[in-house]
Amino acid sequence: MPIFSLPSPYGIGTLGKEAYQFADFLAAGGQSCWQLLPIGPTSYGDSPYQSFSSFAGNPYFIDLDSLAADGLLEPNEYQSLNWGDDPERVDYGLMYETRYPVLRKACGRLLAQGRPDFAAFCREQREWLEDYALFMALKDKFGGAAWSQWPRELRLRQPAALDRIRSELAEETVFWKGVQYLFFHQWRAFKQYANGLGLSIIGDLPIYVSGDSADVWANPEQFQLDGNGLPTEVAGCPPDGFSAGGQLWGNPLFNWERIQEEDYVWWLRRIGFQFQLYDTLRIDHFRGFDEYFAVPYGDSTAQNGRWKPGPGIDFFKTVSRELGKKDIIAEDLGFLTPSVKKLLKNSGYPGMKVLELAFDSRDPDSGYLPHSYPAHCVVYTGTHDNDTIQGWMASASKADVAFAKAYLRLSRREGYHWGMMRTAWASPANLAVMQFQDLLGLGSEARINTPSTLGNNWKWRTLPNTYDDKLARRLYREMRVYQRLPKEKQSKK
Repeated sequence: MPIFSLPSPYGIGTLGKEAYQFADFLAAGGQSCWQLLPIGPTSYGDSPYQSFSSFAGNPYFIDLDSLAADGLLEPNEYQSLNWGDDPERVDYGLMYETRYPVLRKACGRLLAQGRPDFAAFCREQREWLEDYALFMALKDKFGGAAWSQWPRELRLRQPAALDRIRSELAEETVFWKGVQYLFFHQWRAFKQYANGLGLSIIGDLPIYVSGDSADVWANPEQFQLDGNGLPTEVAGCPPDGFSAGGQLWGNPLFNWERIQEEDYVWWLRRIGFQFQLYDTLRIDHFRGFDEYFAVPYGDSTAQNGRWKPGPGIDFFKTVSRELGKKDIIAEDLGFLTPSVKKLLKNSGYPGMKVLELAFDSRDPDSGYLPHSYPAHCVVYTGTHDNDTIQGWMASASKADVAFAKAYLRLSRREGYHWGMMRTAWASPANLAVMQFQDLLGLGSEARINTPSTLGNNWKWRTLPNTYDDKLARRLYREMRVYQRLPKEKQSKK
């Protein structure tokens, strides 16, 4: 359940009371985890996988009612504003225009109060916060332009130019630091509450970062860039039966040779920081650590790309040695070569199984049918990139749907969504994760993302009162039947 999909009267889900109520619902339903999408600030296209920073939090998730309760806003400064007409869709353009003026008022009062914990936050997070705040201030100064379009001296971070612009934009930079303080203040309170209910938070780390990000601007040596700060090659995936031209993601690729020489220090900072936010971490596109697909910069498709070696098991051994044993889930979906399978095995991480992919006639040997699962895996009926269960049943080929109905013993009376979820819970997988819209039995209108499309993704929101006691009781009964209750609740069954 993404944070943005929670209900709220202010246009987008936040870390306010609805997040706490959803945590209560999960606990009442016998759940042990809540998995989120990435929570960083989104850029153009609104994707949480294309963020301005690997470290910063999304300003849209800051709850305004909580700011008012904290004395940083007056209710009339935000309650009367237009937050959109559709409570089931996020209007990101409206968010951008409306949310930041409100946050500026809150940050003005925050700074006027001179809170010592704000100063402490800035000191603690200085390693990433200084660059991020300056990056965002510069983006505002240049009308939102990508950093690759800034004046050369700033694009290439010449020291004299940086000193001069830091002085010029000092007030604006402090504002962006204040926004991050507000986010993390609310995040830490929310996570403490969720953990207190017995819920662990599963986060999601994209393997790649956005080209237009503070990560790339402040750490260009970590990426494959030319002398002007432009990528030499970019990320994607090759043509296949699903996409004739392949997928052109466009992210800058990592300079793994340089990164390895530095003992992965930037990556260790990145992963270590994630574990300050989450209890468990899903690492996206695990295959990219074995081999990554490199497409010449400027190409319009991925057809001319080529595979190159990634850092391999040395990277994960370093993570384990330097950060200790961490709960990591490997997103190992798609075509897996023997070397990827070996890397997964050697890492010791559980991989992912997706039930909606199990019945695809184009890939009969996918390994996603649950009778073949090892215990050491995580099963999903679908992910944010898939349709909902009901949407899939309505749009998949007749042969695939017929196979699914026969295998899963589905009945319209029970609801196809409950039948597929029940099969996931009954599987040997140690962890089973459902999309919340599937618990509600919603169709394609509730789909989170359709890959390789723009304009209608990352917008779905649930309505108030959908996570009610009746649904929690049914969910709890299913957990009891399939012996998936948290350990502390098993003795009470």
